[in-house]
Amino acid sequence: MHKAGFVNIIGCPNVGKSTLLNALIGQKLSIISSKAQTTRHRVMGIVNEPEYQIIFSDTPGILKPNYKLHEKMMRFVSEAIEDADIFLLITDMFEDIALEESYIKKLNEAEQPVLLLINKIDLTDETKLHAKVAQWKEKIPRAEIIPISALHNANIDVVMKRILHLLPLHAPFYDKDQITDKPERFFVSEIIREKILLNYQKEIPYSVEVVVESFKEEEKIIRIEATIFVERDSQKGILIGHKGETIKKMGIQARTDCEAFFDKHIHLQLYVKVDKNWRNDDKRLKRYGYHY
Repeated sequence: MHKAGFVNIIGCPNVGKSTLLNALIGQKLSIISSKAQTTRHRVMGIVNEPEYQIIFSDTPGILKPNYKLHEKMMRFVSEAIEDADIFLLITDMFEDIALEESYIKKLNEAEQPVLLLINKIDLTDETKLHAKVAQWKEKIPRAEIIPISALHNANIDVVMKRILHLLPLHAPFYDKDQITDKPERFFVSEIIREKILLNYQKEIPYSVEVVVESFKEEEKIIRIEATIFVERDSQKGILIGHKGETIKKMGIQARTDCEAFFDKHIHLQLYVKVDKNWRNDDKRLKRYGYHY
């Protein structure tokens, strides 16, 4: 009999959700940085074997919205809670149980299994880990707790075994050769945004949105044009840098990652435009892919 189901990863910002997704599927789909709000969309990674199909979902870190953008990000989380067959609630050794009580209540009342993964165990000791496990057992008694290190693949095999045991019997939801629900352009824009997160400080990473305007695949090369939208003229200047040096450096990094992702030569042309207050404008947010 064939098994298939949605295994949805939820948790607070910066606990390692995207690193976990990449570890579970065995390749990099979700971008990673040390900054909060790195993940803005729900990103699905599909693992296919003859006898099963696991649809993993990475989701934005749970936060209290300050912008309409945040509200729409939290709707991706709500969607993931509604359609999960198995929950992967990920926390880490340094989070002081910051998850809102409303989410803890939902997980305690849910019928679906909850695997509570305590991440970054490579950075702690046994005593602190036991204390953290006890804290979470009190908060979500029904959860099965598994200590992991997503970065170092510690206990990822244990998590996969438990998922396969708990996965419901079902026909595949997606074609067996499909590895994600997102188009190629989405991953280009995410790679560019990851490099912005890594290269710029303060408000810049949170004020940008990347739109791939053109994606033309030829026999030996993919030609891509992308626009980086910012909210203010001053941010545009910072993003470009003195004589364009900063954006050139970031563009080279993005092109290198795109070439690794698509296994093809890439010609990447970047533009920067100002789109004032886009994070609080429903029409613009819809244009940028935040449809809720």
